[in-house]
Amino acid sequence: MKKFTFCFLLLLPAVYANAQDAVSYQLPPKAMADLLLAKPTPAVSIDSKAEWMLLSERNPYPSVEELARPELRIAGLRINPANYSLSRGAYVNNFTLKNIKSGKTYNITSLPVPLFASNISWSPDENKIAFTQTGTKSVDLYVINLLTQKAVRANRAPLNTVIAQGGAVVWTDNHTMLYRTALKPASAAPARPPVPKGPTIQQSLGKAAPSATYEDLIKTPYDEQLFEFFATSQLVQNKNGVETPIGKPAINGNITLSPDKKYMMVRAIKKPFSYLVTAGGFPSTVKITDLAGKTVKVLAELPSSEGTPSGYDNTQNIDRGFNWRDDEPATITWAHPLDSGRIKKKTDYHDAVYALTAPFTGQPTELFKTPYRYRGTQWGNAGLALVTEGLRSKQLERVNRFDPSTGKLEKLYERNTNDAYKDPGDPVTVKNKFAREVLLTTDNGTKLLMNNRVGASSKGDLPFLSRFDLASGKNDIIWRSAEGTFETVVDVIDPEKLILLTRRESEKDVPNYYIKNLILKIADRPVTTFANPYPQLVGVSKEKIHYKRSDGVDLTADLYLPKGYNKDKDGPLPVLIWAYPREFNSASDAAQVRGSQHKFTVIGGGSPVFFVTQGYAILDNAEMPIVAKDGKKPNDTFVEQLQLNADAAINKLAEMGVGDRNRIAVGGHSYGSFMTANLLAHTSLFKAGIAESGAYNRTLTPFGFQNEERTYWEDPKLYYDMSPFSFADKIKTPILLIHGEADDNPGTFPINSERLFAALKGLGGTVRFVYLPYEAHGYRGRENLLHKLWEINQWMDKYVKNAAPAATAGTN
Repeated sequence: MKKFTFCFLLLLPAVYANAQDAVSYQLPPKAMADLLLAKPTPAVSIDSKAEWMLLSERNPYPSVEELARPELRIAGLRINPANYSLSRGAYVNNFTLKNIKSGKTYNITSLPVPLFASNISWSPDENKIAFTQTGTKSVDLYVINLLTQKAVRANRAPLNTVIAQGGAVVWTDNHTMLYRTALKPASAAPARPPVPKGPTIQQSLGKAAPSATYEDLIKTPYDEQLFEFFATSQLVQNKNGVETPIGKPAINGNITLSPDKKYMMVRAIKKPFSYLVTAGGFPSTVKITDLAGKTVKVLAELPSSEGTPSGYDNTQNIDRGFNWRDDEPATITWAHPLDSGRIKKKTDYHDAVYALTAPFTGQPTELFKTPYRYRGTQWGNAGLALVTEGLRSKQLERVNRFDPSTGKLEKLYERNTNDAYKDPGDPVTVKNKFAREVLLTTDNGTKLLMNNRVGASSKGDLPFLSRFDLASGKNDIIWRSAEGTFETVVDVIDPEKLILLTRRESEKDVPNYYIKNLILKIADRPVTTFANPYPQLVGVSKEKIHYKRSDGVDLTADLYLPKGYNKDKDGPLPVLIWAYPREFNSASDAAQVRGSQHKFTVIGGGSPVFFVTQGYAILDNAEMPIVAKDGKKPNDTFVEQLQLNADAAINKLAEMGVGDRNRIAVGGHSYGSFMTANLLAHTSLFKAGIAESGAYNRTLTPFGFQNEERTYWEDPKLYYDMSPFSFADKIKTPILLIHGEADDNPGTFPINSERLFAALKGLGGTVRFVYLPYEAHGYRGRENLLHKLWEINQWMDKYVKNAAPAATAGTN
């Protein structure tokens, strides 16, 4: 008996050793690791005169140790409990200044060490640059003087940036800033009670409150206490280093200054806090105050957003969208629904927009009404503004010309939001006498200068600058990126002389900045000379390929082939297809060419291009359109169209002779992961799948998902049929599930991957589940990203590259 017991105990370690694998962090091949860890080129910010350029350098990824620091996940926020800041910021690690005219670069002295800078803001005269420095125990405010190239700490009290809508730092003049400060040391936060006073109770008393599946919500009375403690702040004015409190401490959400800088619009969050929506949807008071914090006018008492009806074009039956009119000293505008917030209610107009002017004692004035749902206004002058309205459910956008002097609203253009070819671009703006960005007009006010940073066309993306005639609606292109390059207008430095700052790149040329003169047509003057951070990719070929689905829909994708690859000598390669589905109401919009072959390949942590260094052909951005057919909605044939898209891509690669149709993997992130699991459940086209942070059971998002606004109870069959979890017994292809354990994206709760893994394991499928510690929906931790690359590389080598020969794949 003793001998038997001893043998049994000896077997236990082996059993548990097989329960999980690779429990320590692993490294991918060196070429992949070097690509991931390459330092990116600096971000650029310039003044309006194009005299000074601020270069901001970032380390590519924080360590997992940084991600693992204490964090509160409440009210839809992720709070660092040690310093009154959000816990997952992206920080600048070094600043340099460059004088564009002289070309001289200056190091900035007295920067904090180590530097964790964010919230960069230029002063009105653009002689100073403010930024916040996030330390381990406090957030501080620094100001860089461009004349001395020196940084100086400006605050006395530590800042509170937990809620910083409207800007963490707001300049009122060249010597004065507004910001929020902490009231108490972070260590004074309420302690968790050892025993709760009672159960946590929620209830509903017959009033509908459909909601998206938000993460990180308030769950207990203790969470409420923590949110109130960390979100409450004191607004202060800092004038030449002297801090003066403004008003009383409050949970101040959005704070914006009137153009004349005599008033503030403040949204103050109040109780009861919601357990169903995030802080942005909590009850609030919207008011106008003077600069001393005294209330001048209460504009609205807004309820919790819990009562918002489901449906993307529906809204609460309340005032919304409070904003200052940029072309007047102090006029506030807002919208109110005329359909009780229900877009399906038959009415000529769905929204009305109102205005109220200082001193805010009169009655609101109706400015205009919109037939669609009001989206916003770009102000120009007393005779011109652009009003945008639209319907997300119908993928419609309309832009109107509004004359504030007469109240006349007339349509300029209307387009499907997926019809990129008809997008005229964004109006170029200029600062007015209030230093607010307003519409820039030319030709005696008859035309707008439009900047299209995409410039979609049948030849690929070719950004352009144009003049838009306000009378005829004609858009005349005056400059367009040359074919063979991808060049965007970053800023119009001089609209009369047409002097531009552009950013130009190609497949081989890293993005750099240039001064361009369209009238004199002199040679472009380079402003930066950034070097290629990815020498490992030199020699890798990139091509935008075109092909058709069997139903005639045109598709495109970006094909990467390994350095030195020769089709005739090397034969068809193993393939990784990476994609993300999109819904379209028309086949013509779905068929449009997206992206540019001539963009420089930038490698982020989620890119599939890493694997071209390992001998794979990579088909990135493979179009996976889901098109409305025969009067139905796009998702009514979701699975069928996924298969059409995948078939077409595989057939094209095989036809080109570069892809081995029997050695193909498919992968994606988020909705692309959902796509991957569905393809494996309903086809046998692939040897393996990689599914990152996906949602696999649509009943967990019952009030809609992606662009699907029908609820589960309206169409339960749709939810069942679109859920790969429903067909887990059909997933015979090896699938690698990856998920961040701290996923913060609505709808992709980690339980999706947990339950799909359990189902596949229970059904005898081939599956591996990698749970990345401390990662949100987008992965950031250096060790996690390196390990993820190792996992995918091992998975594809085993099940794709070195897979045993098989009969030609086909459909289940």
